[in-house]
Amino acid sequence: MLVKTKAIVISSLKYQEKSLIVKCFTQSDGLKSYFVPSAYSGKKSNQKIAYFQPLTILEIEANHKNKGTLEHFKEIKLATAFQTINTDILKSTMVIFLSEMLHYSIQEEEKNEDLFTFLETALIWLDTHDESSNFHLILLLEITKFLGFFPDISEIDLNFFEMTNGIFSPFQGISCLSEHETFLFKKLINLKFDSNQKIFAGIERQMILKILLDYYSIHLDGFKKPKSLEVLKEVFS
Repeated sequence: MLVKTKAIVISSLKYQEKSLIVKCFTQSDGLKSYFVPSAYSGKKSNQKIAYFQPLTILEIEANHKNKGTLEHFKEIKLATAFQTINTDILKSTMVIFLSEMLHYSIQEEEKNEDLFTFLETALIWLDTHDESSNFHLILLLEITKFLGFFPDISEIDLNFFEMTNGIFSPFQGISCLSEHETFLFKKLINLKFDSNQKIFAGIERQMILKILLDYYSIHLDGFKKPKSLEVLKEVFS
């Protein structure tokens, strides 16, 4: 079936000498993997590879056979040409980390247009704003709304966040955050992308990131911590 849709690049893997296998989160069909022959050959090879950088937003035309095999692009072009994400070291490192997080988090091969729209809007916001040091933290928490484990905030005034059930508790059980960690987590819950980016100190940002990674690990089967985590910590230290 010939499909025209927007697609966000989640990952790309070199195959043999000249080809790529590209995983995309599409607006029309959710997760799809594509085979790109001769990506590293020909006069426009650099241009081809540029399309498949992490979290690039594409407009594609593709043959979707929907047989569980690799699909094939018919046409590709940029839906949004990023102006700063690929040149700003903080943003590019953040995007590499987030693409790995999405690779391990989005597991259902089905349409989720609300998640697609949120990711597209968020990435465009990142590209067009200078102050973005909390972006990855806010994004990871917001994504849990679409994945089904956003914290229950009906009793957010309680002192401890219980990770397994995603609720706030008056008692510190074995799977609860400490009172200070819970305080930081509550601050994150109330943040928006355009909130004051200096609300957290560097060490607090590291603590919140660890909380989020642990929270994902508890709620997603097969979740792995991204290899780019250490690079992200280094850049933000």
